[in-house]
Amino acid sequence: MERPDPSFAGPPTAGDDFEWRDTSAGPTLVCRPLERLAPHLFTTREWPLGTAGPDNRDGGWHDVAGGMHVDPSRLARAHQVHGRAVVVRRRGDEDGWSSLPDADILISDDLSTALAIQTADCVPLLLADGGTGAVAAAHAGWRGLAAGVPGVAVRALHDAFGTRPSDVVAAIGPSISAAHYEVDAAVRAAFEAAGATGPQLASWFLAGRRPGHWQFDGWRSAADQLKEAGVPRAGIHLAGLCTFAHHQLCSYRRDGKGAGRIAAAIRACR
Repeated sequence: MERPDPSFAGPPTAGDDFEWRDTSAGPTLVCRPLERLAPHLFTTREWPLGTAGPDNRDGGWHDVAGGMHVDPSRLARAHQVHGRAVVVRRRGDEDGWSSLPDADILISDDLSTALAIQTADCVPLLLADGGTGAVAAAHAGWRGLAAGVPGVAVRALHDAFGTRPSDVVAAIGPSISAAHYEVDAAVRAAFEAAGATGPQLASWFLAGRRPGHWQFDGWRSAADQLKEAGVPRAGIHLAGLCTFAHHQLCSYRRDGKGAGRIAAAIRACR
């Protein structure tokens, strides 16, 4: 398997709808169409969170809160469990989250609260509703994608805030690419058991390098699930950046337990 070049200087080239910004904490990736609806960011390995270990990661979230222009107490996060549970933060809720709920999808219409998830190969999803201003942040590894996290996030916005899927703009942030994401038969079987169709399986599970293994395309799976949930194709934006291949990003598969984390954060603005 090809290894990334740690000597590579400068941020990698992202999709046409994405742009790098310099901040005091490090380079930040934003999606221009999403930015027109909601402030957001995707961090990199250069942020303190990107190099912090699990025992001292909390301090790195202060930089994320600063980047989102909210008090750290208003940065809503969750204990991510590779599932499809949703937590709702409504406008007018004054109590902060003193503990991290078990969830992988956060939704809100609260202008004073930013939603944040962390990844190190899994797919980070940020969604904004152009009609109501509500937003969502979702974490989806292969388990989350098998559980339908992209569609669950869209439906949660509809159920809580009346979002119409046709008004949603979505950004699929940096995550591991199919070229570097080999999975076994158990992963494919999980998607089959969850009801993935034959064409979906053929599109998401590409021919592997070993018998009984496939290269899993989480980017396409996330995009297809968003389209199936009613998000227009024109509203789905892919960063197209592989966390494994680019040393500036965080990858558990590349770096193991010492891997830092990328944050994806978003805040309603109206």
